[in-house]
Amino acid sequence: MQQGEIAIQAFGPDHIEGAVALSRQENWPHRPQDWQMALQLSSGAVALDDDGRVVGTILVTPYGMDCAMINMVIVDRNARGMGLGRRLMEQAFALAEDRPLRLVATAEGMPLYEKFGFVSSGTILQHQGNVAALGAPDGVRAASAGDLPEIKAMDRDAYGADREALIDALAERGQFAVIRRNGAIEAYAAIRPFGRGEVIGPVIAGSADDARALISFFAASRPGAFLRVDTDSRTGIAGWLTEIGLGHVGGGVAMDRPSRTAAAQARPKVYALANQALG
Repeated sequence: MQQGEIAIQAFGPDHIEGAVALSRQENWPHRPQDWQMALQLSSGAVALDDDGRVVGTILVTPYGMDCAMINMVIVDRNARGMGLGRRLMEQAFALAEDRPLRLVATAEGMPLYEKFGFVSSGTILQHQGNVAALGAPDGVRAASAGDLPEIKAMDRDAYGADREALIDALAERGQFAVIRRNGAIEAYAAIRPFGRGEVIGPVIAGSADDARALISFFAASRPGAFLRVDTDSRTGIAGWLTEIGLGHVGGGVAMDRPSRTAAAQARPKVYALANQALG
């Protein structure tokens, strides 16, 4: 395959079937529904060979003008080494406009991202498995639709970007839980179908204890279910996730462009991502 035979086009719904096949080549668990959600929140580009087969993908998920996540970056194994990853990244920069950029890199992708000026900012740990039977925690309840405005405001403070569209997409597909004290929501988490089972995230909380309680709330109602949680290594909950049956199976490196300056840690903070693609 030669580079001249590969065309770059805007990513549309008709490309999802090919994108699923490409992600399965990488042993990623994404179902068509997972690609559809990502595309609903994003714009992107696909690379097509001369037979119209998808051989490359990239998505850009904007969170207001605050930042954008670059995600679902895949190049077919037979099309590597021809600069296709660079071409897709250039498309992503155009789609992102002037937004600061974030992504979670695989080991294979890091050299390319570093050439484009991305710098490491943390390590993301992917935990998953069949969760142990847990007791329901005190102080956590299922969220209502009326809680969403407060959830969105809390998420914005913790994540540092406007993710209202993401919260709405999660509400369409999954459930939320909250911890409310003195009339105010102090922590929230979401769960939705994803991949082999369900993913818990985001988890936004003021303490590791509240984060564990939120995860336990969902896990307690799903004994033996296959669950996934993506957490930053600095949150301190990774060991506990392993204890409840969610083993460490991989992850990636969080990267930013430009580098984010050190700032006072927000309270609450992000204890789990929506997933590695969406941050």
